[in-house]
Amino acid sequence: MSSSSSPIGVVADYRHEQLVDKLGIEILDRVPGFVRGTMPVAGNRQPVGIMHGGANAAFAETLGSIAAFLHAGPDGQAVGLDLSCTHHRWVGSGVVTGVARPLHEGHASASYEIVITDDRGRRTCTARLTCAISRRRPRSGSAC
Repeated sequence: MSSSSSPIGVVADYRHEQLVDKLGIEILDRVPGFVRGTMPVAGNRQPVGIMHGGANAAFAETLGSIAAFLHAGPDGQAVGLDLSCTHHRWVGSGVVTGVARPLHEGHASASYEIVITDDRGRRTCTARLTCAISRRRPRSGSAC
């Protein structure tokens, strides 16, 4: 995902420092309740040559965070509170695909399950992300 496809603005000074660009993440779909993206194994390996678990975690948090920002709305904010990942199988090549779907979307928090699969459609990682949600309240129109 390039920083230009982020659901929130990226501060210009940091546009060239976005982790999603370094990991090669591409967002394919982003609508409320469903975010899907891909990430290459190449460039995201641990020393023994397989996909790095930290890359999986960053990928999962990216997808879930986009879903949370979409839920928060145009004036809202989302910030991650808790991320857990279970790595089911290693991936040595190709591209992984991740899908984030809501488990709960409330006023103050939202939780997402992110399923990551390999090129053959096999589940390689299951993650759960919980985000705090905040929304701007409309001003009353009177000065305090």
